[in-house]
Amino acid sequence: MDFISNEGNGKGYVKIDRYDDKTTKELSKNYKNILTSIGEDVNREGLEKTPVRVAKAMQFLLQGYNQDPEAILKSALFKEDYKQMVIVKDIELYSMCEHHMLPFFGKAHVAYIPNGYITGLSKIARVVEAYARRLQVQERLTTQIKNVIQDTLNPLGVAVVIEAQHMCMQMRGIQKQNSVTTTSDFTGAFLKEATREEFIHIIGSKLH
Repeated sequence: MDFISNEGNGKGYVKIDRYDDKTTKELSKNYKNILTSIGEDVNREGLEKTPVRVAKAMQFLLQGYNQDPEAILKSALFKEDYKQMVIVKDIELYSMCEHHMLPFFGKAHVAYIPNGYITGLSKIARVVEAYARRLQVQERLTTQIKNVIQDTLNPLGVAVVIEAQHMCMQMRGIQKQNSVTTTSDFTGAFLKEATREEFIHIIGSKLH
């Protein structure tokens, strides 16, 4: 176990990052075989510890499998009579494409309109992180974030927009360096054109 960080408020969610010794050992063995299969010498100085490093890196990059987004939202749930948009924009995200296991990265913009309850603002970002830190496709990631906020908070509406660059398009395949993929999903009040346009306008504005 190389690092642990705890965060929570006693309401059922504690964030713990850790390396599992058994998983590290198994992954290390597999990565050693991969390096050997591509013709590398795993005993040379530069690669001697690489299998272990990659094994730990993959556990960190994919730690979302061990996180419960619903519990994250419920850990900071408060009654509040506020029925206007709550927007958290420019949330950095890093994920791994499940097709080639190459990174994609960008920003998520998330909004909801409360219906009696709000959640801590940082929890929205942590929900994005929990789903992003898995093998993903951007389309599914967008919908998962939307669904868990809608199902947990029961707001009047949820909006999620993700803009990301995919290394599987930049490093291989079509090799287009400047392409950006945008996905969106909406529920409730955001299905109305005026509400949706207000959200799109705000996330596109430089207010700070």
